[in-house]
Amino acid sequence: MSNVPLPPPGQYIKAVRETSRAVRTKANISIAPESIKRLLLSPAFTSTFERLRVAHGMSMPLNFPSVASELNVLSVLSLLNFASGYRVPLHQATGRGAFDNIRAFVFSAYISSSTGAGDYFSARGMQNMTETTVADLMNVTDAIHVERPHEKIPGLTVGELGGPVWEVVQLIAKTLKETGDALVASGYPDLGNFVLEALKEGEKAKKAGGDEAEVTVERLIRGIPAFQDMALVYGEAVYCFKKALLTLHAVALRFGNSDSPPIPVPRTSHLPIFSDNVIPSLLVHLGIIDLSNADASLGLPQLFPDAHNPEILHRLLDAAEPTTPSADRKTKNKEVPKEGPLLTVEQAYVLRAAAIDACELIVEAAKELDTSDARKDLAWLKDITLPELDAWIWAVAKDRPDYRKLERFALRNTAYF
Repeated sequence: MSNVPLPPPGQYIKAVRETSRAVRTKANISIAPESIKRLLLSPAFTSTFERLRVAHGMSMPLNFPSVASELNVLSVLSLLNFASGYRVPLHQATGRGAFDNIRAFVFSAYISSSTGAGDYFSARGMQNMTETTVADLMNVTDAIHVERPHEKIPGLTVGELGGPVWEVVQLIAKTLKETGDALVASGYPDLGNFVLEALKEGEKAKKAGGDEAEVTVERLIRGIPAFQDMALVYGEAVYCFKKALLTLHAVALRFGNSDSPPIPVPRTSHLPIFSDNVIPSLLVHLGIIDLSNADASLGLPQLFPDAHNPEILHRLLDAAEPTTPSADRKTKNKEVPKEGPLLTVEQAYVLRAAAIDACELIVEAAKELDTSDARKDLAWLKDITLPELDAWIWAVAKDRPDYRKLERFALRNTAYF
């Protein structure tokens, strides 16, 4: 957002943490130590964390001709990791949620490019992206029109472009065009090359004793408008930078396990979480983020009226009810989720910031937690990282049928999450 200043050089990651804690405190959002301990020791957490701790959904079942090609597509997938505010209309139109639709679009565009349709994910291809192409690749051409009464003929309706799915199509096309413009202006053939150069700059800083993640993420944010995930709340800047931070972690997950990685791989275990709408909403439902005494002028206490109901909370923190994989798949495919509260920009950034700070507090508490009286060995809790916690919250929200039914807040018309 152009009216928000970027953080001082070298302090981008610090700015995420500090501004998140500051706005969470100013909004009077509570995070109680006993609520954190309750979650960490709950069957819901301890029985699934190991399985879901790296499940960010960024793996790609595609064949790539080169590392450069794979890095480019991975970077584009991170760039377009938004549309969470359109979860319900996308489910209604396609049977899939926001991220699954974005991923399907990226895969479709890449495969089409590989079969001679032109490289959609080159800088020039991005510049030339149209709404029509996006809708075709998303397979939503039948969901981007709304009907309205004819101006002169009573009883006749006419169709015109519009509606929430059309908004998603426009956001994707706009983000790709804007990014293509920035890349062409800076002389990069595609986003992957830009990300690679940022990673190399980070590697230089690492060899000189610096934090390569800080250098890399700053370069990404300064160079690409769609990574400038920030807003003014109470007249002060709040920085989340979800997609830029996620880009680094996606690179680390994909290439970090190699003994001799083909590209510089940043250390990411210390990064703040990649705050979207899922993580804050779930942390409210799981009793971590308490809005009951939060700033009423922002309308926060009314957002999730069923949160902190003791009976509901007990069920959510217990182990999941067993389901058969086939029945679970049928439920996932048929169920249209219930729309959560539609928020203002200020409300959304306050909740996202609260989630960032809450996860910092959860990881700090886990390191100090006394697990000596636990029924099973929980020593591993002391080693959990912020990206792992992020992955668990994001993945468990999809993993459990009862969690999938929980309302998530939505913010429309944003390309940041």
